[in-house]
Amino acid sequence: MKVLIILSHAPYDGSDVAWNALRLGEKLLESGAEVKYFLMNDAVDLARDKCVKPENYDNDLVAILKSLIAKGVGVEVCGTCQARCGIYKNEPYYDGAVKSTMPNLANLVLNSDKVLSF
Repeated sequence: MKVLIILSHAPYDGSDVAWNALRLGEKLLESGAEVKYFLMNDAVDLARDKCVKPENYDNDLVAILKSLIAKGVGVEVCGTCQARCGIYKNEPYYDGAVKSTMPNLANLVLNSDKVLSF
């Protein structure tokens, strides 16, 4: 089963939205699903090395996403959002997080069995 998780929620904003999206992806992968993420809006900060875990936050979300990439999870990140969104506007995305486009997102949606949005 192919699962696409679209994440548009900022990391480290005081909620567990981004963390829950990453945890779900881990569990889906463990269950044998093919998992892909598309990061857009303020979620693009998850794909930037400049984004570091605040002292008061107990989970390193960037490290979790990098671990998922190392396990074969595809991560595409909105190219337009690179300059427009997140705290670290205009900062590059790290290796393994592929700069992408809205047409690519449309293709991912069409070729997924399930699409989840956080």
